[in-house]
Amino acid sequence: MTPQQLGFDGFDVPQPVRRHRLFFAAMPDPATAARAAQVAESLRGAMHVNARPLRTERLHVSLCALGDFVQLPDAVVARARAAAAAIDAPPFGVTFDRVGSFNGRDGHWPWVLTGSDGTNELIGFEQRLARVLKAAGLVRRTRARFTPHLTLLYGETRIDPRAIEPVAWTVREFLLIHSWLGETRYDVAGRWSLPGGGRTD
Repeated sequence: MTPQQLGFDGFDVPQPVRRHRLFFAAMPDPATAARAAQVAESLRGAMHVNARPLRTERLHVSLCALGDFVQLPDAVVARARAAAAAIDAPPFGVTFDRVGSFNGRDGHWPWVLTGSDGTNELIGFEQRLARVLKAAGLVRRTRARFTPHLTLLYGETRIDPRAIEPVAWTVREFLLIHSWLGETRYDVAGRWSLPGGGRTD
């Protein structure tokens, strides 16, 4: 439902809808994304759910969110790109070896890959990026806890946590993503390789 507020004449005034989201993310390479999609299909069949897995090109690990906007702010994008370019970190590995459900709403439960002990370097990278963004005034505070995960689909039911054959890859770049809320569309607003923090686009 669209938020409402009362105007001076007493009538409800529709509030602008925020349709744009900016966030940093790490994306698996195509082979790893295909492996994650296979996990999703296997679980989907075993659990007899109708939910469709996310497309492989949309699979990602969210890092730092910059907010939701009515219009995409060019100034925020520019500042985010400048801050990200200051990151100088080597490539690092990430391993997800468990699958389970995160909190959601009835009939719309995120099924996610998580890691037991193969995500420490990813956690460290997220903290480093968050500090840079905070120093640039793009986030107010860093998260006390970051749980790396990769969403596979949104299922009708929850699933109990369980071990899986590890899904692993080497993170060699991170991206600034412009997500169009309510649409299945992601645009890449920036891409930086590791090491060096240099922009690759």
